Amino acid sequence: MTTSPTWDPQQYLRHAGHRGRPFADLLARVPALPREPARIADLGCGPGNVTTLLTERWPTARITGYDNSPEMLEKAKVHATDRLDFAYADAADWTPARTHDLIMANATLQWVPGHVDAFPRWVDALAPGGTFAFQVPGNFDAPSHALMRELADSARWKDRLAGVLRHGDAVLTPTAYLERLAGLGCAVDAWETTYTHLLEGQDPVLDWVKGTGLRPVLAALDADPAARDAFVTEYRDLLREAYPATEHGTVLPFRRIFVVAVKPA
Repeated sequence: MTTSPTWDPQQYLRHAGHRGRPFADLLARVPALPREPARIADLGCGPGNVTTLLTERWPTARITGYDNSPEMLEKAKVHATDRLDFAYADAADWTPARTHDLIMANATLQWVPGHVDAFPRWVDALAPGGTFAFQVPGNFDAPSHALMRELADSARWKDRLAGVLRHGDAVLTPTAYLERLAGLGCAVDAWETTYTHLLEGQDPVLDWVKGTGLRPVLAALDADPAARDAFVTEYRDLLREAYPATEHGTVLPFRRIFVVAVKPA
């Protein structure tokens, strides 16, 4: 079981442009919704900055962004309108209370062990012709994750960080997701994209993972600031070697998996 991270919206938003692009790319593949006005859920909405893109495409829709982080929900409140609100929910056990035309999950399901087990109830909650669309990181074998796990499993840290971090099986392959959702009767579009992010600043890959993948370690060591800082320093040095700075910036390749599943009309 991974340690539940405590989120820092400001840290997360430091790379908002890069983080927001997969949401926009996913949204571009979502077809027309079956009802007007539509009912939409954004599961794992974070600070709400990309949830607002849903209001731009479907101005009359009733949209709710759900998250299990009080810090993220507090930040998201600034985007609330009479048609967009935000509420607490945990994707691990969220069961829609009403019929939805679109359920989105952007960079959320990798935090939910066994998330495919929720697919039947989420598809059941869709209106005929409705869509379930999500994207997850597909980079758990990348140096940013592999080095973090290797360090956490080293002699100095394994007793304190055993079981804290996610592994490569946190997500499935595009084909496996397609098969699961096709088995529920959906028409499925599944694909993957590797983004080549050019990051700026000092130790930008460390800065990136401080907003996401490193959060469980920071939470596990939060009561011992000296240990937390020591781990971050060791990890930083490994990242500098794996992702060297160039005259143009630091390159971070980032593979993501996308799925758009449409329920039969």
